[in-house]
Amino acid sequence: MASWSVAGEYMETCNCAFLCPCITSNLTAKPTEDDCKVAIAMRIDQGQKDGIALNGLSFIVVMQSPSAMSEGNITVGLIVDERATEQQVEAITAIATGAAGGPMAALGPLVGRMAGIERQPIRFDTNGMKRSVQAGKLIDQACEGIESGSAPGEALGIDNTVHPVNSRLSLAKATRSSMHAFGMDWDDTSGTRNAHFAPFSWAG
Repeated sequence: MASWSVAGEYMETCNCAFLCPCITSNLTAKPTEDDCKVAIAMRIDQGQKDGIALNGLSFIVVMQSPSAMSEGNITVGLIVDERATEQQVEAITAIATGAAGGPMAALGPLVGRMAGIERQPIRFDTNGMKRSVQAGKLIDQACEGIESGSAPGEALGIDNTVHPVNSRLSLAKATRSSMHAFGMDWDDTSGTRNAHFAPFSWAG
């Protein structure tokens, strides 16, 4: 039996122009803006670790990669829902950093620096193909899926990716991105930047 499992909804925006070359190169391509800044937001609808309930809590993994993701030296910060207890923060930190195994463990060797953990009120909203996440004054991001021509009302998808959240991602464009956390700063409202969303289900 798994010692932990979490499932829910995810969304991210990054500073790459659409479509992010990480996805189409299996993390080996240089970002379109030389470095990569991304905020990966996760809402746990159902989850537990070692008997500690995590239902309804959210967290955001904030990353900056100086070049291609596969080259490593990535700076990572973690924002955890302010409603979480100390035990819940410890559980989410272990899952989000890969210390407890699971999908994020594969990124471990690529991390050069852990910039810290912040606790903030996190709001994660879904509405059709739109997603938005706010975390205090640190993160404010939103995206809208690229509608499929063959499945109206659903986003285009890309399958078999190496993305740690899900191998299938919905394609989206960021409608806004504001990141001011852990020394990483990025603001954009151009509508030309990359985004993704998907359900997720992890266990370890």
